[in-house]
Amino acid sequence: MGRKQAGTGQFIYFSIAVLIFSLLSNCVSSEKYMAPKTEGDARKMGKPEEPSKSMAADLERAAKLCSQGDYDGSFRENQRVLSLSGKNPPGDRALFNMALIYASSENPKKDYEKALLFLKRIIRDYPQSSLVEEARIWARVLQENERSRQESARLRQVIEKSKEVDLMVDEKKREKAR
Repeated sequence: MGRKQAGTGQFIYFSIAVLIFSLLSNCVSSEKYMAPKTEGDARKMGKPEEPSKSMAADLERAAKLCSQGDYDGSFRENQRVLSLSGKNPPGDRALFNMALIYASSENPKKDYEKALLFLKRIIRDYPQSSLVEEARIWARVLQENERSRQESARLRQVIEKSKEVDLMVDEKKREKAR
């Protein structure tokens, strides 16, 4: 009969699935930060029209690059948005995208620690952002994933030690039998 998976294993699979889903959905969703349709709208929002258009175009370009698997290019575009926006939106979205890029299991340069740093930066630098709660959740998921990975590594070490002990015991039994 099949063995039931432990809760930790199920959590890891669930976390990875949610991470992939979020990466795919956030790579493509930059509509929140689209440029205003008219110059009057831009003035009402208190933003100059050109930088807003530039940042929206950069976010769209970043999303397209991310969906094509060009994580480095997407990261650079998000960095451009972050540098243009300072501590204003859409800098929070750019940081969130950068965290997702590093958290993506498909990214050959994935780095969960860097992803976690970007998420913590959103929480610290953009406390009013609508992304703060999502950043907190992702930070907890990444931290739990790291703990699970460390526990798995410890279990593998224990299993290897156990195998070594079993081999030594078998060898001793063979020596006694001679």
